[in-house]
Amino acid sequence: GTLFLDEIGNIPLRLQSKLLSAIQNREIQAIGSNEKIPIDIRLITATNKNLFDMSQNGSFREDLLYRINTIQIDIPPLRERIEDVPDLLNLFIKKYGQKYIKSHLKANRKILEKLKHHTWPGNIREFEHVVEKAVILSDENGLRETDFVFPGQKAETISSLKLQEHEIILIQKALRKSSGNFSIAANELGITRKTLYNKLKKYGL
Repeated sequence: GTLFLDEIGNIPLRLQSKLLSAIQNREIQAIGSNEKIPIDIRLITATNKNLFDMSQNGSFREDLLYRINTIQIDIPPLRERIEDVPDLLNLFIKKYGQKYIKSHLKANRKILEKLKHHTWPGNIREFEHVVEKAVILSDENGLRETDFVFPGQKAETISSLKLQEHEIILIQKALRKSSGNFSIAANELGITRKTLYNKLKKYGL
């Protein structure tokens, strides 16, 4: 199969040697076992760090670097491929429009221009987070330019009441989907049963 290791530049040195051994010997050993287990994998790694610089300062093993760097694909940051912004925007508006029951949302030209002029230091993760927050903050009139708030900025109008209304909608949707099963609904919402009970009591549901 394929093993994908994201942010491999963050792996501690003590684990780098174990990974190198597994790749070279094509075998692993379970914790607490002496049995060698053969593996046959295609390894794909990703990082936003310069592993060559890290190997020079000793924070990344040079032998591991050359072992994993058979084929290298450089993906430009979002700020260098602004032409992708419209497609990404439509993708995430659709995704979070469905999640928060706001499938009617669409972005206008001013919103698109605002997003194109941001430098996106957090790349796609930041972009997705900004769009999700905008969908949450939007009202029945649709998306507004002021709904798109970048990290470090403050929204011009963030209504706690509006956020509570969306939370109620999500809870009701989860309960309907689970046919009233609190455990399944809580799991769907990513909270505990106790937290769900508290919220139901808080909102009088």
